[in-house]
Amino acid sequence: MQNVFRTLDKVRPFYDVVYKVVLVVCKLLLIADILITSFAVLGRYVPFIPDPSWSEEVVLTLMSYMAVLSAALAIRRGAHIRMTAFDPYLPKMAVKALDILADAAVMALAFIMLVVGWQYTSTLGSVGFYVSMPWLSRFWMYFPVPLAGIAMIIFELEALYGHIKSICVKEADA
Repeated sequence: MQNVFRTLDKVRPFYDVVYKVVLVVCKLLLIADILITSFAVLGRYVPFIPDPSWSEEVVLTLMSYMAVLSAALAIRRGAHIRMTAFDPYLPKMAVKALDILADAAVMALAFIMLVVGWQYTSTLGSVGFYVSMPWLSRFWMYFPVPLAGIAMIIFELEALYGHIKSICVKEADA
Protein backbone atom coordinates (compact mmCIF):
# COMPACT_ATOMS: atom_id res chain seq x y z
CA MET A 1 0.00 0.00 0.00
CA GLN A 2 2.83 2.38 0.79
CA ASN A 3 4.32 1.82 -2.66
CA VAL A 4 1.10 3.13 -4.15
CA PHE A 5 1.29 6.28 -2.04
CA ARG A 6 5.00 6.74 -2.82
CA THR A 7 4.18 6.52 -6.51
CA LEU A 8 1.28 8.97 -6.21
CA ASP A 9 3.43 11.36 -4.16
CA LYS A 10 5.54 11.90 -7.28
CA VAL A 11 2.63 13.88 -8.77
CA ARG A 12 2.99 16.59 -6.09
CA PRO A 13 5.28 18.80 -8.25
CA PHE A 14 2.43 19.02 -10.79
CA TYR A 15 0.13 20.45 -8.10
CA ASP A 16 2.87 22.88 -7.07
CA VAL A 17 3.23 24.12 -10.66
CA VAL A 18 -0.54 24.50 -11.15
CA TYR A 19 -0.78 26.39 -7.85
CA LYS A 20 2.05 28.75 -8.79
CA VAL A 21 0.61 29.38 -12.26
CA VAL A 22 -2.86 30.19 -10.88
CA LEU A 23 -1.28 32.39 -8.20
CA VAL A 24 0.73 34.34 -10.79
CA VAL A 25 -2.37 34.73 -12.96
CA CYS A 26 -4.28 36.13 -9.97
CA LYS A 27 -1.46 38.56 -9.21
CA LEU A 28 -1.34 39.74 -12.84
CA LEU A 29 -5.12 40.19 -12.87
CA LEU A 30 -4.90 42.26 -9.68
CA ILE A 31 -2.18 44.46 -11.17
CA ALA A 32 -4.23 44.94 -14.35
CA ASP A 33 -7.30 45.78 -12.24
CA ILE A 34 -5.39 48.41 -10.27
CA LEU A 35 -3.85 49.97 -13.38
CA ILE A 36 -7.12 50.10 -15.33
CA THR A 37 -9.05 51.49 -12.36
CA SER A 38 -6.36 54.11 -11.71
CA PHE A 39 -6.40 55.11 -15.38
CA ALA A 40 -10.21 55.39 -15.35
CA VAL A 41 -10.23 57.50 -12.17
CA LEU A 42 -7.50 59.77 -13.56
CA GLY A 43 -9.50 60.06 -16.78
CA ARG A 44 -12.47 61.42 -14.86
CA TYR A 45 -10.53 64.11 -13.00
CA VAL A 46 -7.59 65.02 -15.22
CA PRO A 47 -8.75 66.85 -18.35
CA PHE A 48 -6.05 65.66 -20.78
CA ILE A 49 -6.38 61.93 -19.89
CA PRO A 50 -9.22 60.16 -21.72
CA ASP A 51 -11.78 58.24 -19.64
CA PRO A 52 -12.06 54.82 -21.31
CA SER A 53 -15.63 53.59 -21.68
CA TRP A 54 -14.53 49.97 -21.46
CA SER A 55 -12.80 50.19 -18.07
CA GLU A 56 -15.75 49.20 -15.87
CA GLU A 57 -16.62 46.06 -17.82
CA VAL A 58 -13.00 44.93 -18.04
CA VAL A 59 -12.37 45.53 -14.33
CA LEU A 60 -15.49 43.56 -13.38
CA THR A 61 -14.48 40.70 -15.66
CA LEU A 62 -10.97 40.59 -14.24
CA MET A 63 -12.40 40.64 -10.71
CA SER A 64 -14.59 37.64 -11.49
CA TYR A 65 -11.51 35.73 -12.65
CA MET A 66 -9.64 36.65 -9.47
CA ALA A 67 -12.56 35.74 -7.20
CA VAL A 68 -13.10 32.22 -8.48
CA LEU A 69 -9.43 31.40 -9.08
CA SER A 70 -8.43 32.58 -5.61
CA ALA A 71 -11.20 30.38 -4.18
CA ALA A 72 -9.56 27.45 -5.96
CA LEU A 73 -6.21 28.45 -4.43
CA ALA A 74 -7.82 28.45 -0.98
CA ILE A 75 -8.73 24.78 -1.45
CA ARG A 76 -5.07 23.85 -1.72
CA ARG A 77 -4.12 25.82 1.38
CA GLY A 78 -7.13 24.56 3.34
CA ALA A 79 -8.11 28.18 3.90
CA HIS A 80 -11.83 27.88 3.20
CA ILE A 81 -14.27 28.65 5.96
CA ARG A 82 -15.19 25.44 7.73
CA MET A 83 -16.68 24.35 11.00
CA THR A 84 -13.94 23.01 13.27
CA ALA A 85 -15.38 23.88 16.69
CA PHE A 86 -16.32 20.26 17.40
CA ASP A 87 -13.17 18.65 15.97
CA PRO A 88 -11.40 18.34 19.35
CA TYR A 89 -14.41 16.50 20.78
CA LEU A 90 -14.87 14.02 17.91
CA PRO A 91 -12.83 10.89 17.25
CA LYS A 92 -9.99 11.52 14.78
CA MET A 93 -11.46 9.09 12.27
CA ALA A 94 -14.80 10.93 12.38
CA VAL A 95 -13.03 14.23 11.67
CA LYS A 96 -11.16 12.65 8.75
CA ALA A 97 -14.41 11.17 7.42
CA LEU A 98 -16.10 14.56 7.68
CA ASP A 99 -13.15 16.17 5.87
CA ILE A 100 -13.53 13.63 3.05
CA LEU A 101 -17.29 14.29 2.92
CA ALA A 102 -16.68 18.05 2.73
CA ASP A 103 -14.09 17.55 -0.02
CA ALA A 104 -16.51 15.33 -1.94
CA ALA A 105 -19.16 18.06 -1.73
CA VAL A 106 -16.71 20.70 -2.98
CA MET A 107 -15.64 18.30 -5.75
CA ALA A 108 -19.29 17.95 -6.79
CA LEU A 109 -19.59 21.75 -6.87
CA ALA A 110 -16.42 21.94 -8.98
CA PHE A 111 -17.86 19.51 -11.53
CA ILE A 112 -21.10 21.50 -11.64
CA MET A 113 -19.09 24.69 -12.19
CA LEU A 114 -17.17 23.00 -14.99
CA VAL A 115 -20.16 21.49 -16.80
CA VAL A 116 -22.82 24.17 -16.31
CA GLY A 117 -20.27 26.97 -16.54
CA TRP A 118 -19.05 25.63 -19.87
CA GLN A 119 -22.64 25.36 -21.12
CA TYR A 120 -23.24 29.03 -20.29
CA THR A 121 -19.86 30.04 -21.69
CA SER A 122 -20.30 28.23 -24.98
CA THR A 123 -23.96 29.16 -25.54
CA LEU A 124 -24.97 32.43 -23.89
CA GLY A 125 -21.42 33.77 -23.74
CA SER A 126 -20.71 33.07 -27.38
CA VAL A 127 -23.66 35.10 -28.70
CA GLY A 128 -23.37 38.20 -26.50
CA PHE A 129 -20.91 41.05 -26.66
CA TYR A 130 -19.65 43.64 -24.20
CA VAL A 131 -21.60 46.89 -24.48
CA SER A 132 -18.52 49.11 -24.56
CA MET A 133 -16.53 46.68 -26.73
CA PRO A 134 -18.87 45.19 -29.34
CA TRP A 135 -15.97 43.32 -30.95
CA LEU A 136 -15.33 41.26 -27.76
CA SER A 137 -17.45 38.20 -27.00
CA ARG A 138 -19.06 37.74 -23.58
CA PHE A 139 -17.47 34.30 -23.64
CA TRP A 140 -14.68 35.88 -21.56
CA MET A 141 -17.16 37.07 -18.95
CA TYR A 142 -18.51 33.53 -18.35
CA PHE A 143 -15.23 31.64 -18.82
CA PRO A 144 -13.95 32.10 -15.22
CA VAL A 145 -16.57 29.67 -13.89
CA PRO A 146 -15.50 26.55 -15.84
CA LEU A 147 -11.85 27.59 -15.50
CA ALA A 148 -12.20 27.72 -11.72
CA GLY A 149 -14.05 24.39 -11.85
CA ILE A 150 -10.98 22.80 -13.44
CA ALA A 151 -8.65 24.35 -10.86
CA MET A 152 -10.93 23.28 -8.02
CA ILE A 153 -11.05 19.71 -9.31
CA ILE A 154 -7.25 19.58 -9.48
CA PHE A 155 -6.80 20.92 -5.95
CA GLU A 156 -9.64 18.80 -4.52
CA LEU A 157 -8.03 15.66 -5.95
CA GLU A 158 -4.90 16.56 -4.01
CA ALA A 159 -6.88 17.27 -0.83
CA LEU A 160 -8.83 14.01 -1.10
CA TYR A 161 -5.60 12.12 -1.70
CA GLY A 162 -4.08 13.70 1.40
CA HIS A 163 -7.06 12.70 3.56
CA ILE A 164 -7.13 9.14 2.24
CA LYS A 165 -3.38 8.83 2.70
CA SER A 166 -3.66 10.07 6.29
CA ILE A 167 -6.15 7.28 7.00
CA CYS A 168 -4.21 4.50 5.27
CA VAL A 169 -0.66 5.41 6.28
CA LYS A 170 0.31 5.83 9.90
CA GLU A 171 2.54 8.82 10.71
CA ALA A 172 5.34 6.51 11.87
CA ASP A 173 5.24 4.72 8.50
CA ALA A 174 5.33 7.92 6.42
